Amino acid sequence: MEQKPDYHEIACQQILAEDQSVFSIQWVVLPVTTPVEIDSQGLLTLYLDHIERFTLGMVRPFSNGTGLEFRLGSSSIPLLAFSPPHQENTSTGTRTTLRICGGFLVQPQECDRGQLDFLVEGVPEGTRLTLQLSDYCPLLLGGRRPSAWRKWLYRLTQAYIHKIVTIRFLAMVYRQFTGITPKSRVVKVALRKGEET
Repeated sequence: MEQKPDYHEIACQQILAEDQSVFSIQWVVLPVTTPVEIDSQGLLTLYLDHIERFTLGMVRPFSNGTGLEFRLGSSSIPLLAFSPPHQENTSTGTRTTLRICGGFLVQPQECDRGQLDFLVEGVPEGTRLTLQLSDYCPLLLGGRRPSAWRKWLYRLTQAYIHKIVTIRFLAMVYRQFTGITPKSRVVKVALRKGEET
């Protein structure tokens, strides 16, 4: 009898691309034996709830009628601002995209770049749940030619927080759908070339 593993894997890559924008992707695969009744919009909804819980209300998602913002606590300060969610069908599932359009944590000259994608896709092993941040230009990096200390500061603060929040989120979703709580094992993947953060 085959023994079930006492862990599940969460794939992860976080890099600075050649243009010094951020690419970050994390995913988990729910086993084929697990019934999954969720699409990418539902995954986004779970993520927004998780953000507020995980940060103890320090970051609060807010829909302002023209899009979505991650605000600092109960203030009106948008840390990140996004256009309204756009959902589309893919060949294997669904994708919901939030396009970055501003916020305190974005370089002012790069407010029209970057997006956060939520994907739910069928794969041979089961259902893959993915979060992908691409072409994001953090204020902490300062510009297209960040100094070594800016990269170090970004790596130890914002990049680390994003990684931990996303990994904990995917582990929580895994538990929610499978009903089991195995340990998570983070596995590095290399989809794109760049400098690790």
